[in-house]
Amino acid sequence: MSCQERQRIPSVDLCQPLKVYLRVRPFSKAELENNEKQDCLIIEDQETVTLQAPKESTAMKNSEKGIGQSVHQFTFTQVFGPDTTQSEFFDGTMKEIVTACIDGVNGLVFTYGVTNAGKSFTVQGCPKDGGILPRSLDMIFNHIRGRQYSKMNIKPCFGKLTKKLNDMQVKQEELVKAALLASLKEETENTLDVSDTTSSSCPLQHPALDLLDQKYELLDSEVSSNNQRTLSSVWISFFEIYNEYIYDLLDLLPTSKNPKRKVLRIWEDQGGNSYIKDLKWINTKTTDEACKILKIGNKNRSLACTRMNQQSSRSHSIFSIRLLSLSNEPVPRILGVSELSLCDLAGSERCNKTHSFGDRLKEAGNINNSLLILGKCIAALKQNQNPKLRPAYIPFRESKLTRLFQPFFCGKGKACMIVNINQCASTYDETLHVMKFAAIAKQIIQTFQPPTFDYFSQRHIEKEDKLTVHFDATEKLAEDPDISSEEEEIDITILNHEDLLKTTEILKEQLVAERQSRLLLEVQIRKEMAEAMFQQLMETEEAWSKRLEDMKESYEDKVESKFEMYKEAIKKHAYMCAMEQIEEHYVSIEEFMAEQAKLEEREMEILQLKQQLGEQNALPSGGLNSKLTEGEINPDVKDKVVRRASDPLQRQCEEKDELIKSLKFKIQKLNEMLQDSSEVCRKTVEDNNRLKQMVKLKEQEVEGLQNWAGRVHELEATVSLLQQELNDSKKLLNTEDLKLRKSKKGFFANLKYTVADIPKAPRGEDPEKAESPTASQKLTSGPCKVKRGRPF
Repeated sequence: MSCQERQRIPSVDLCQPLKVYLRVRPFSKAELENNEKQDCLIIEDQETVTLQAPKESTAMKNSEKGIGQSVHQFTFTQVFGPDTTQSEFFDGTMKEIVTACIDGVNGLVFTYGVTNAGKSFTVQGCPKDGGILPRSLDMIFNHIRGRQYSKMNIKPCFGKLTKKLNDMQVKQEELVKAALLASLKEETENTLDVSDTTSSSCPLQHPALDLLDQKYELLDSEVSSNNQRTLSSVWISFFEIYNEYIYDLLDLLPTSKNPKRKVLRIWEDQGGNSYIKDLKWINTKTTDEACKILKIGNKNRSLACTRMNQQSSRSHSIFSIRLLSLSNEPVPRILGVSELSLCDLAGSERCNKTHSFGDRLKEAGNINNSLLILGKCIAALKQNQNPKLRPAYIPFRESKLTRLFQPFFCGKGKACMIVNINQCASTYDETLHVMKFAAIAKQIIQTFQPPTFDYFSQRHIEKEDKLTVHFDATEKLAEDPDISSEEEEIDITILNHEDLLKTTEILKEQLVAERQSRLLLEVQIRKEMAEAMFQQLMETEEAWSKRLEDMKESYEDKVESKFEMYKEAIKKHAYMCAMEQIEEHYVSIEEFMAEQAKLEEREMEILQLKQQLGEQNALPSGGLNSKLTEGEINPDVKDKVVRRASDPLQRQCEEKDELIKSLKFKIQKLNEMLQDSSEVCRKTVEDNNRLKQMVKLKEQEVEGLQNWAGRVHELEATVSLLQQELNDSKKLLNTEDLKLRKSKKGFFANLKYTVADIPKAPRGEDPEKAESPTASQKLTSGPCKVKRGRPF
């Protein structure tokens, strides 16, 4: 990259806050007549505004109750009052971000505000005075004037990629563009011109752009001197998000009563960049063509009439401009791709003020939901900037709008927010909410690294149907030829008969090959899945069987422990009950002995009294009659005396009998309780004896097992010794066999020599002595004896 190209790259800080601009809409005649001007908004300076709540607003009522405040002050990057022109607003907001886009930095500009706040006017403007969108197009085309790439064979695709088109695809692109421009049947004077100049390529001119063009022409002259002048190609797209569905606004609708629009989906490429599949990208050469395409898309936008706005946008519309930088070579190389997206958000609203119902109510709900998720994302981004707070989840994927905005908030481009408000007192509460949202957004710090031209990898694929990409250092080249066929669908209605036949044959062959490959792949996948599932089932079965065994053992242990615990508890309970009964009917021995002595004394007294009574009854009658006759003893008196003497004795006897009965009953109860307790003790002793026997048996089993283990160890030691002896004998045998093989001849020679040297025994000697072997014979026969006598 040359020094001149490096000088053209803007100096962007790695960390800078999100730029938030405020634009105040002037009052309309109807609003002035309705007394909407109540000085609710005061512009303090170029960066600060103050909001004062009117009397009938909810904020004022809450402040009177002690909830909240009635005066709020907000700070913005720059404040533009009601008298600001479109040109001044563009110079103060868009020039920097458009310049960055020209130099290879992605950019996003989105407007936010309530319904009827002037968002669409800020973005698109009017036929006589264009907004930031046509002025941005004009600035881009003024920059690339004289350096446009004339062909249409390199087209953007996916998130940040490009692909090379063949001749048929280039022809198709030209037909699509021609059909799109032909659908606009309006007079030339009604086209969206932004200036009165005669040049169709630059309908808008002002001093700032002239100075910028002079600067770029100066740089281009320096670059052309080194033969390194670059070419540029501009592609645009226009789509909307309506009820959380994405529709291509450049898609020509069929001429039917109820045409159905094609719903597009958000995909991701290999680099993780989000893009909209099947979205049309149109190559434009002039600002006039781009403005015509913008007008065509506006005709397809979802608009509706509400109480607050006659033409209220019911969807979020996004107009994207992709600028391709190419090398000036016979076969151009991709030097860079930058994208500038301008989003006109639908206005937030309250259904009770707009009187929405039916479809309008559903649209308002989806609009408010997407804006609510956008607010959550911005609040989470702000929270994550504070290291003291816990990181929050950023719900980018909960809405299609925030999913498309995600790269710009994550450091892959510059973002800019334009807040549009009106000064009406009736919408003060909604305006206050918008201002609070903007205050949070302004605190977001953007962290990114601006790309340079040599930042993109300079790759070129010679084949026509493959993709050529420029990407970051972390991204990879998409070299699969099937991607191009899936990404780009050819409209066969524009082809002739021969081309249709060729295309049909090619598609049939591709279909058969694809089916075969898919079938083989499916068979292989099914086989692998079956094997994997079988293996997994076997492992699962083993795991569950082991787990069941473990659970069975654990449950058995638990049951045994619980049984023992219940057994001990029952014994303890029976013992405690017996002790309680004994304590209730317990009588000490001293008391029992004292009562028994008293009882014996009373029995003695009773016997004595009975004896006395018997003696009195046994007196002679003569003596008694004589006494009666004599008048000494009266019988009535005698009876009274006897009764008086016998009655207390009888009562004492009865009392003693009752006492004896109660004592006998207590003694009987005590005997029964003693018997029960003795029975419980006997059972406890039996259980203890049985447990001792079981413990003894277990100890005997353990001793037996230990004895068996000792015997096993002894046997193993014996086996190891025998094995070692066997190995030693084998080694010795092998060495002796080797010696015998080597000394075979010498052995027989020695044997012959030995036999020849044996002296003959005389006839008279003992034959046993003659037959005894000599020492040499013993030596020679030794190895053989060892060999025959060695055990194997």
